[in-house]
Amino acid sequence: MSLKLWSGIVTEKLDETREFYVRHFGCRVLFDSEWFILLELGGGELGLLRPGLPEQHPLFRTPLTAGMWVAIDVDDVDTIHARLQQARVEIVQDVRDEPWGDRHFVVVDPNGIGVDVVQRRSDG
Repeated sequence: MSLKLWSGIVTEKLDETREFYVRHFGCRVLFDSEWFILLELGGGELGLLRPGLPEQHPLFRTPLTAGMWVAIDVDDVDTIHARLQQARVEIVQDVRDEPWGDRHFVVVDPNGIGVDVVQRRSDG
């Protein structure tokens, strides 16, 4: 049995969200319509769904962003941090090293969702 995990965001800001992830993180657009966009990065996928579609289950009709975040693993967090600073993306947590080894920083996407940009420690 083959399983694959991917996630989605219900958002009124379809175009703005697509642009954010494509421009700043290099996501590739796999599908693009008026009501749904599918992005891909490093084998992971993120769907963007316009809310209020009567065909959708009620769970998928209302934007809910509380309690969720997106994490993007990178090889060089400092380079990405500098690039996003230069692009004037608001950085809500500056680069820091965690006791468990991650080096990361946090930005916020157009929906108010935290994006944790993480460089994992190579020694485990």
